[in-house]
Amino acid sequence: MSRPAVKFGLGGRFTLLLSLFGVLASGLTGYYAYSTSRELLVKAAEQRLLTATQVLVRQLVVTLESSVRDVQLLARHPLPQQALSATSPAARASAESGVDALFASLLETRSEYFQIRLIAADDHGMERVRIDRDGKLLLQVAGDDLQEKSHYPYVFETLRLPPDKVYISSPAINHEEGAHAGLGRPSLHLAMPIHGTGRVLGLVVINIDLDRIFSQLSADLPSEITFMLAGRHGDFLVHPDPAQAFAFDRGQRVLIHDQFPATAALLHGGSGELVTVTGADGPAATVAAFVRYQLPVEHIERAFIIGLVQPLSDVLADSDAVGWATGRIVVAFSVLFVLLAIFLARAVIRPLNQMLRSVECFSSGQTRTPLPVGRQDEIGVLARSVDALQKQVDGQMAELHEKQLELDHLASHDSLTGLPNRRLFLDRLEHTLARARRSGGTLSLLFIDLDQFKEINDRLGHAAGDVVLQAAAERMRGVVREIDTVARLGGDEFIILLDATDDTTVVANVADELLIALAQPVTVGAETLTIGGSVGISSYPRDGATATEIIAAADQAMYRAKNEGRNRFRFACAES
Repeated sequence: MSRPAVKFGLGGRFTLLLSLFGVLASGLTGYYAYSTSRELLVKAAEQRLLTATQVLVRQLVVTLESSVRDVQLLARHPLPQQALSATSPAARASAESGVDALFASLLETRSEYFQIRLIAADDHGMERVRIDRDGKLLLQVAGDDLQEKSHYPYVFETLRLPPDKVYISSPAINHEEGAHAGLGRPSLHLAMPIHGTGRVLGLVVINIDLDRIFSQLSADLPSEITFMLAGRHGDFLVHPDPAQAFAFDRGQRVLIHDQFPATAALLHGGSGELVTVTGADGPAATVAAFVRYQLPVEHIERAFIIGLVQPLSDVLADSDAVGWATGRIVVAFSVLFVLLAIFLARAVIRPLNQMLRSVECFSSGQTRTPLPVGRQDEIGVLARSVDALQKQVDGQMAELHEKQLELDHLASHDSLTGLPNRRLFLDRLEHTLARARRSGGTLSLLFIDLDQFKEINDRLGHAAGDVVLQAAAERMRGVVREIDTVARLGGDEFIILLDATDDTTVVANVADELLIALAQPVTVGAETLTIGGSVGISSYPRDGATATEIIAAADQAMYRAKNEGRNRFRFACAES
């Protein structure tokens, strides 16, 4: 015999049961007291962390401002200008000797400086004076150990600055060969141009040890508080797990807003601050405060986010006594909840379990079970809402996947030319080298630097330069095979990976075709421009066993081609 339909809905049944909930008033009061105490403790911790973070920001700003004053002092000193403008060898040597002493005296007093250099605007950015730190020693680098640096951003961007403006680089791992103590370490470049009569003579560069600065900032923090620092794009520069700091240097992205989603709001504005609680329901819950500071550098955007993080368990340790009391109250009334559950089980639990199974299947990617969408009570409304939500999530996940694919492409390709960027190229080169080592194969690199590009850029502007770069990239793609890789390293520098090829005749033919293609005129508005290229060629295993070695060999060969008249190619090995 079937039961008659009950028209008395859930609202009516819950109304009858409300009288029973009165006995829970004392328990709810205790729970309210417990929750309030936790909230007050969290708010107090948030305020303490925010205040401490603001102090750290100020300390970092003071440190950077002090370094800015140092580079200004050096650039405005008469000795560097004399060393760069001297015409006689004796006068130049005398001035450079004075600059040596000036740089060494500053390095002796500023232990956070790796290196100070005087770089000429001429001679491809040749270093004129260089003092390096090597452990506790100061090294004067001279003669053939001095290097050309015009292809580094801190050189060519600084040389474009007006007088008295200071260049501040993005924090990065220093990979410059021969950097002594600074090699492979997190560093920051501060540079300022030196102007003579009507022209730029060169620049002064200070290389700062970021590890030492970060250690000084976090030295006085309690052990339970963690110091974090991220760049303007959210990449971690300081993290308790060293593997997550400077991950972008290894071709990865470890972002602050992935671990602390609330910080996404700080990445898209100016200076700001926030406090947040993450993972509040888990054992790894934390209270965190973050402050974003925008450096007052007019020519380029530089910003950073400093954060302090404390485990929520440490913050809430004083609320344990209240928690135990509240727990005893909850246990005392649990029996009442069991009795209520018996009455409500048939009417509520069964459809709720049905919805739960549907949600579990949905979250695990299995075929969803039917929902009780046909019910005409509150559970039916809830089931229809869950069904709509699942459909909405399906659509959002599909859209998110498409966005992720777009982001992956943007992260690995040059936005102007569409070519692979340095990170993607190095990844492909490492894979190709690994395959070549296993199979005994070969490969070749062509390092290309466009001729006359700087003159075009200076005369017609960046828009014309962009057209030239795009045309050059398209022509390079048309010369090589589909299995080869054409990449833009930055500025007017490109590099081509020829897979499974080290035959000098074949590579020379490719280089000839490349020079012919680059020599074709480029039309920019009413202008017809002619460019060319200087090409350096290296091969594995003949010119090196690692990616760094064969790239460096190709780079040196390119400079040889440029010094010998441009618009030509040269092999790294002398006999070729």
